[in-house]
Amino acid sequence: MTSKELIYVKTVADEKSISRAARKLFMAQPSLSQSIQRIEETLGTPLFNRTSGGLSLTFAGERYYHMASQILKMYEDFELEISDINNLRTGRVHMGITNHLGTLTLARILPEYKKLCPYIELYIHEENTASLEQMLLRGELDFVIMHAPKESFHPQISYDIMKKDPFVIVLHPQHELIQKAVEKPGYPYPVLDVKLLEQESFLMLHKEQRIRQITDRVLSKAGIHHPNITLTLRNYETALLLAARGLGITMIPLQYFQMASYEFHPTLLCMDEKYDASWDMCIANLQNGFLSKADRLLIRLVKEQFKMDKDSDSHLPF
Repeated sequence: MTSKELIYVKTVADEKSISRAARKLFMAQPSLSQSIQRIEETLGTPLFNRTSGGLSLTFAGERYYHMASQILKMYEDFELEISDINNLRTGRVHMGITNHLGTLTLARILPEYKKLCPYIELYIHEENTASLEQMLLRGELDFVIMHAPKESFHPQISYDIMKKDPFVIVLHPQHELIQKAVEKPGYPYPVLDVKLLEQESFLMLHKEQRIRQITDRVLSKAGIHHPNITLTLRNYETALLLAARGLGITMIPLQYFQMASYEFHPTLLCMDEKYDASWDMCIANLQNGFLSKADRLLIRLVKEQFKMDKDSDSHLPF
């Protein structure tokens, strides 16, 4: 069993097609097909079900795929260890980050990192949180910059919390609820009881997005289990602008509002800390997973930047 054979089977399984896998591997389709057949003959069992809809893994194929993924990740970790020995003269970093955090973070971090590590190949994967967690568990990423779940932490993932960011209610500047909000010491905006939102229309992000998950959790704590959702979208800036125009109410992280560019100006209201309306920015990596010297240096720069941001927000009560 060679590393090429592992890569062949894994690629065919990922692509669900010999022809697509051959193109991805830059080899002739007949050669790849023959290689797969030889592997199956050697093992004495088929690895793939061949149907008109494409290829799918047999039970033996699933076990082979799992083993191949683990071995290839171990080999990649070994390459990264060699990078340490070479004093960062060669190597690569596979980092995941959510789209909006990428906008917030990468321009501050990467220029300094490239000065310190000009020879390191840096691969940045920008996806939603759910996708990044799955990529991390499959061994495709070294670490992820994202927001930690409030509950149901995955047992195989380590979450290193860096900063808590409060959520705010975004609404039209002339909305009648503004009059019911009260000033409280330590809060940057008047505080509104979330229970008063029960009859309001909401602009929500999709359920797999962490902002939506935090919003649903806050509303549930306030006893609002079936909010009236008039529009579901993916971009928090769009939700913010529509809320400013009076199409509904939305909730977003305060830091995202501060970095957003917008033509229409909404009113912001805070929520009492009993609702825990916030999320935690974190570095996530596999429990006991290997982090190269290049990984650790990039993580250190990220933490230093977030520590600066945290110190500047020290007046907040959250």
